[in-house]
Amino acid sequence: MSFKISQRRVWDATATLEALGAAEVALWLWEPEADRLRVNGASRALGLGPLAPDCSSAAFRALTLPQDRAQAEDILKVRPPGSEIIARLRTRGGEICIWRGTWLEDGVRAAGVVVPEVKFAASERDTLTGLLDRKSFIAQARERLAIGGVHELVVADVDRLRRLNEALGHERADLVLAALGSRLAAAFPSEALLGRIGEDEFAVLCDPAGFEPAELLRTALEQPLRVAGFDIHPTLSIGAVAAEGGEDAPEAAELLRRAELAVEAAAANGRGSAAAYGRSMETDGLSRLALEADLRGAIGRGEITPFFQPVVRLSTGALSGFEALARWIHPRRGMLPPDEFLPLVEEMGLMSELGEHMMRTSARQLAAWRRSHPAVGALTVSVNLSTGEIDRPGLVHDVRQVLREHDLPRGALKLEVTESDIMRDPERAAVILKTLRDAGAGLALDDFGTGFSSLSYLTRLPFDTLKIDRYFVRTMGSNAGSAKIVRSVVKLGQDLDLEVVAEGVENAEMARALQALGCDYGQGFGYAPALSPQEAEVYLNEAYVDGAAPVKARG
Repeated sequence: MSFKISQRRVWDATATLEALGAAEVALWLWEPEADRLRVNGASRALGLGPLAPDCSSAAFRALTLPQDRAQAEDILKVRPPGSEIIARLRTRGGEICIWRGTWLEDGVRAAGVVVPEVKFAASERDTLTGLLDRKSFIAQARERLAIGGVHELVVADVDRLRRLNEALGHERADLVLAALGSRLAAAFPSEALLGRIGEDEFAVLCDPAGFEPAELLRTALEQPLRVAGFDIHPTLSIGAVAAEGGEDAPEAAELLRRAELAVEAAAANGRGSAAAYGRSMETDGLSRLALEADLRGAIGRGEITPFFQPVVRLSTGALSGFEALARWIHPRRGMLPPDEFLPLVEEMGLMSELGEHMMRTSARQLAAWRRSHPAVGALTVSVNLSTGEIDRPGLVHDVRQVLREHDLPRGALKLEVTESDIMRDPERAAVILKTLRDAGAGLALDDFGTGFSSLSYLTRLPFDTLKIDRYFVRTMGSNAGSAKIVRSVVKLGQDLDLEVVAEGVENAEMARALQALGCDYGQGFGYAPALSPQEAEVYLNEAYVDGAAPVKARG
């Protein structure tokens, strides 16, 4: 046999796939026009067997864990030729994998590789300090922020690094940075997320319980160093921002942007300063005025749209419906969390317009699901009425019209009202709520237990559902007062023949505890965050194929 023939055999398709399989690497090719994702190589070892040799985008989304579906959508999103793709996600029955690739020159296909996360461990680390690099820090921060509780992000900028480079040279200045990275790793608990996110920037994301992250960081890094015979006294400009984790958590990249704005504010105050993020720090391009201008047409352009969080029957695990939650897909800034724009919507007097838009869009989506999925049965969608919207002229007419246009049965569209809105004028509220109930809407009292309502009014108002505020649900395992409130609300709902929905269910343990109390339904990040309409449909399909909506074992 000639050398050339032997060489061809070594690199034929079969040998290539065998080599990929041995190396635990898979190749993928995405063709959006054909709606086809091809997977070859170590597909089974990586948990991608159900997708091989090819599948649809819907099948790919369905195999991806709900909390990682945004990453799956990022892979499928059509981009300009040459655009890089990198995503970190996990599929059912598989391990966490890194998907890397690029959009090819023809602009109609993307291709790349899939490997277990451990294969890319080196490329996720800054070679100088061993800490996470910027991209990896953001990716892991995104996962960390999905967990409920308070998180604090602290960013430190090493002052005068340029002068240090000039005085010592880059190699010796790198020794300083390496030493700072080691000190940072030694100072913080092992569960803290640590990264070198820029040439002279370090970042920490952690649970601040029991210590002050910014002070710990300063204490650790502002100790004298001796390098090449020089005594170095590092100083830091520090910025910090806190965020509540869970389904309403800000995007990791956005949170990092806020912390870096705080660093800039600290640096402006002189070396060794610190600052906490505040809205006044926003630059002109992201200023309140600019956001107001963008917001005025955002509703009409369909940029603010409902995302859907599942509501699950605790006794069976069956999907009961969704709550529609407003999300703004900004054309330049991406998805904005509710706390970024809802207060501004209210101040600008656009809440009624947004409320009507959310109701109509959500009802249209519900009707589409009920038509295309006969098995969904009594699927419902809940929409929040904003403060004062209960008094909006035309509300009852709009509800009747929406139910008639989409042929929705009584109770399929639920309207959620807060206690504070009711208690402003209980007598008037009772009349309006009865009219809405007669028009065919279901009615839920939201965040029950947080206000000061009189139970005598509750017996006279035509609600069919009580919703327990997420704070009491999340803390009922550690706070005796919260546990008593949850038990009392569930018992009250039973006595008044009302359904009870617990918000903030983060794991299976919470779900079991609520079920033991007799609570009817649960929703929260333990089941899924608020999902795009496409993600919600995949979730719906899975729930009815599997017979139950999955819940996380632990939060």
